Amino acid sequence: MRRRADGQAAVELALVLPFVVLLFLALVQVALVVRDEVLVVHAAREAARRGAVDPSPAGPRVAALAGTGLAADRLTVTATRQGPGGVVKVTVRYRSPTGLPLIGPLLPDVRLEANATMRTEV
Repeated sequence: MRRRADGQAAVELALVLPFVVLLFLALVQVALVVRDEVLVVHAAREAARRGAVDPSPAGPRVAALAGTGLAADRLTVTATRQGPGGVVKVTVRYRSPTGLPLIGPLLPDVRLEANATMRTEV
């Protein structure tokens, strides 16, 4: 009886290991998307701050890209101003890639969005 049960643990590990690896990769992918969400919120805040003090149209996009590590080709920045002494509202949209092995082909890219509003300085 003992002789036939020697390989049981190895067979169980071989059956369960692919599911454990898939679960681990899914958790890592979720962590990467959450990191990108935090970066998008930070980028929106920085872009609104730059738009509040700099009237140039390119200012918010430059500020959103600076220091965030987000890919420029996946980032869209929209800034609207409401006159002098008004507010500037910035919307940042980002397509977070899902490129991990085994998980990436199963999930589409995640679309993230953040808004920030600040009063313009005169």
